Amino acid sequence: MADVATTIDPNGFAVGYEPGKGTFRVYISAAFAIGLAAAAFETGSGIALILCAGFAVVSFYFYPLIEADRARLGANEYGVFIEGFGLISWRGIKEIRLATRAVRNIEINELEITLSKTIGNAVLADWRKLPWHRLLMRLPWRMPNDRKVLVDLEPFAGNPGRTLSEVQRRWRYFGG
Repeated sequence: MADVATTIDPNGFAVGYEPGKGTFRVYISAAFAIGLAAAAFETGSGIALILCAGFAVVSFYFYPLIEADRARLGANEYGVFIEGFGLISWRGIKEIRLATRAVRNIEINELEITLSKTIGNAVLADWRKLPWHRLLMRLPWRMPNDRKVLVDLEPFAGNPGRTLSEVQRRWRYFGG
């Protein structure tokens, strides 16, 4: 059996959004917004202007999904980092598991991180104070309560099971 120390990548584990995941939503919504803006300008229609604003908001909300080259979730020797949330220390984590829930006929996999400490003590770097415009964009995480962080794994590249095993492996090695 291989030694765990030799199988842990010293550069850490990081994953970004899957290429092409949000392309349709962003570009089609933007195209509709532009078309409706032109129609509103040409005809003076208030309804077209309201629809234009709606499609522009949808395009803006999903914009981070087209930036597939950036790491959004990862783990290294310090802990787990989540874009827009921060860096959670290994010692601040009680449990890491894959939570699966069904919405109609769609299965949603989430990385569920249960904290052993309060959020202020578990987070090494707090990135939750984002610029106002970034708060309007899609974030990969949510907090149903003050001791649990859920990360939706649907838009990420790779298999949710592999993402879970990579994060858990580092948690066991570095601090769990």
